[in-house]
Amino acid sequence: MAKQAFRHTREEILGLSVPLFATIGFDGVSMRAIAAAVGVTPAALYHHFSDKEQLCLEAVGYAFMEKVGPLKSLLVSAVEPWSRLEAFVIHFTRMLAREKDFRRLMQWVLLDSNEPRLQSLVDCVFRDLFNALGNLATELVPGRDAHLLVVSMFGLVIYPFETLSVRRFLPGYTDQQEDPEVIARHVIGLLRHGLGAGHEEKS
Repeated sequence: MAKQAFRHTREEILGLSVPLFATIGFDGVSMRAIAAAVGVTPAALYHHFSDKEQLCLEAVGYAFMEKVGPLKSLLVSAVEPWSRLEAFVIHFTRMLAREKDFRRLMQWVLLDSNEPRLQSLVDCVFRDLFNALGNLATELVPGRDAHLLVVSMFGLVIYPFETLSVRRFLPGYTDQQEDPEVIARHVIGLLRHGLGAGHEEKS
């Protein structure tokens, strides 16, 4: 029984629990349901994680670092700033198009009203990438509000995916607009023309 209970590693448990949190959120899933889906006993699950809170935080961190973590290197390389931003937007857009569970998981995070949990996620998971993109934004347009620029950049990339089920019925929609390459080119063009043209206006 002990061998069966502990046959999954901590990393495997995190990877298998991500789709559950992505599908029904923190409040919708129990530790017993996670244990059943992963294929371990509840006791084995509690051996690795003290409670659902810890498991959720680590699952989000695991998914974020696996999918988005490698993109940070694109922001801090030695190449020209606009080239860094373009590379980040392209790879980030491709990843979002490919990883539906990750997109759903991030939507649940944004809907979460538990402030201590959100603070932990910011401190342990999101802050480094946000700061890296903020530093790049400052390089591109010194004097602007880097915080709002970063939020806007993320929004420009993420929102086309979040609204896909609705915008298919809106005027002007085409199948081509679901192509991540089309979305990336649109976002890059909007950032280049919008940020560059308004450089003299301080927000």
